[in-house]
Amino acid sequence: MSWRDDHDESPDAPKSHRAMRGAQYLRMSTEHQRYSTENQSDAIAQYAAQRGIDIVQTYSDEGKSGLRIQGRVGLKQLIDDIQSGRAGFEIVLVYDISRWGRFQDADESAYYEYICKRAGISVVYCAEQFENDGSPVSTIVKGVKRAMAGEYSRELSQKVFTGQCRLIERGFRQGGPPGFGLRRMLIDEHGQPKGILERGQHKSIQTDRVTLVPGPDEEVAIVLEVFRSFVEGQKSETDIAEYLNSRGILTDLGRTWTRGAVHQILINEKYIGNNVWNRSSFKLKKTRVQNDPDIWIRAEGAFEAIVDSELFAAAGAIIGARSARLTDDEMLAALRNILQAQGYLSGLIIDEADTLPSSGSYRTRFGSLLRAYQLVGFKPDRDYRYVEINRRLRDLHPDIVSHSIMGIEQAGGHVDRDPGTDLLTINTEFTASIVIVRCHETAAGSLRWNIRFDASLKPDITVAIRMDRPNRNLLDYYLLPRIDMTLPRLRLAESNGLSLDAYRFDTLSPLFEMAAQVPITEAA
Repeated sequence: MSWRDDHDESPDAPKSHRAMRGAQYLRMSTEHQRYSTENQSDAIAQYAAQRGIDIVQTYSDEGKSGLRIQGRVGLKQLIDDIQSGRAGFEIVLVYDISRWGRFQDADESAYYEYICKRAGISVVYCAEQFENDGSPVSTIVKGVKRAMAGEYSRELSQKVFTGQCRLIERGFRQGGPPGFGLRRMLIDEHGQPKGILERGQHKSIQTDRVTLVPGPDEEVAIVLEVFRSFVEGQKSETDIAEYLNSRGILTDLGRTWTRGAVHQILINEKYIGNNVWNRSSFKLKKTRVQNDPDIWIRAEGAFEAIVDSELFAAAGAIIGARSARLTDDEMLAALRNILQAQGYLSGLIIDEADTLPSSGSYRTRFGSLLRAYQLVGFKPDRDYRYVEINRRLRDLHPDIVSHSIMGIEQAGGHVDRDPGTDLLTINTEFTASIVIVRCHETAAGSLRWNIRFDASLKPDITVAIRMDRPNRNLLDYYLLPRIDMTLPRLRLAESNGLSLDAYRFDTLSPLFEMAAQVPITEAA
């Protein structure tokens, strides 16, 4: 988001003695080059010049989706300035309806425009073929345009989904780590292998694809050993995890084995060569949902299998029998016993308990884990997902660090990574520390993020990555320089004012740009 005041003329001067003062709102997503903020600004400037409007302020959201207002700091600042009476203008100029937003509810788009109108500030769409004058015709046209803008996103989402399904069916991988015993192979548009992608690496050519291939022989042997120990040796997941740890074997993420880590190997179809996708979905910026298995996208035999299908089916039958032979009351009784022993419950605790069916079995049997918790009288004061969230964020951190290093190097910078602290030294000029900040919800329903600065490392820049409300997806990034952060902790709200939100970004591109090295001749 950017803001500027281009003129010093007093807003209190009589309108008859000055031009009408206007603000422009610019939004750019990545869908069309013609919608770049520069092109929008040029068109708006031409419109304003023809009508004697003096543009005195600019609000912008670059690289932002128009599906919702969350994350659009420019539009939120515009609305806030208007509602608070700080707006020094009488008109807001926008390129067209779609730049205002592609809200899935057309009434939401109208609501933000109504806020402006209620404050005596009109909104004008410069590239549209109608005057936004409140007439019945303009009202009807706006309604249609708003609906079309939202429908465009829905159609695009469906096209992207269809394309992803087609790629899955052809055996191509759609993100995520390969898993222990497997590797990601980059292949070109003709299906020819180009090389193994290491952890944190991604394809850089649009026509390239990624598939899974068997990993090193020693890892493949361990995967087979896990299945045989479980099926033929009748060992539990915990027994297998303890055995692997006693041999000093680490997971693909470089961590010790747990019951849950072994369980995930035993239930994942990629080990028999199946490509499964759409287990969960997050369409049109709405809530992430876990999909029923009958709408999963599955391509059988997409990869080279490293486990025999009969051995995999036998493992699945053993796991399924754990809950199939238990009644609802027996499952709940076992859950109560764990609650009494642990004092609280989570999906992680359930999956790590040998005496319980998997957390997925509880979800299937009772509709959700929360419902199962309620049936055993578990109503914690604190968020019952705390342990699971912490584990998820710990797993996420190495990938984000690797992604950051890759982005810096692609920008032409050089990075030295301290293996013990993950402190990044960039171009031997400055240091950066990456922290993931979980989201907390207050009793009043407000969202808060607590950032703790590392006083021992003293990085020049702390890259604070805020998670969304359910702590499942990255929300945004704050690049916080140590010179401006004088306290050991920082508490962020959803909106923090320009003094802090000036450091907020939607991607890590600003960090990459800081690391880019410019030749002396070019700089001169």
